[in-house]
Amino acid sequence: MRHNFRDVGGTPGGLPVFMLGLGMLAAGAYLLLNQVTVRSGYWHFWGEQAFGLTLLPLLFGIGFLFYSARSIVGWALTGIGAVFIFAGIIANLEIHFRPTTLFNTLVILTMLVGGLGLIFRSLRPAPARR
Repeated sequence: MRHNFRDVGGTPGGLPVFMLGLGMLAAGAYLLLNQVTVRSGYWHFWGEQAFGLTLLPLLFGIGFLFYSARSIVGWALTGIGAVFIFAGIIANLEIHFRPTTLFNTLVILTMLVGGLGLIFRSLRPAPARR
C-alpha cells in the first residue's frame, strides 16, 4: 500500500520532506545565531554619550501626559522620544561572528541551505507520471 502525502501546499509527498527541511533549517539557524555576539553602545554627540539628549522629548512628553492625558503634544513627544531611544539602540549595535572552525561553518551553512532546498522541494508539484 502506497502512502500519498499531500499536506504541504497541496503537493504530493511533501510533508516528510518539508519536516526534514524545517528541522535542518531550524538547527542551522540556531547554530549560526549561536556563533554571533552582539554589543551595543549609544549615540555620541560632540564626543559625549547622547542618551540624556534623547531622553528629553520622552520626559517632556510624559510630563505633558501627566498634566493632561489627552494632550496631543504629550503623546507626540512621548512617541518621538521612544522612537529616538529605540533607533539609538538599534543604530549602535555591533554584531560579530565568533571565531569557529571551517568545518563547523560548513556544517552550519549546509544545514541552512539544505533545509531551505528541502522546504522548496516539498512545495513544488511532483512531476506527472505516465
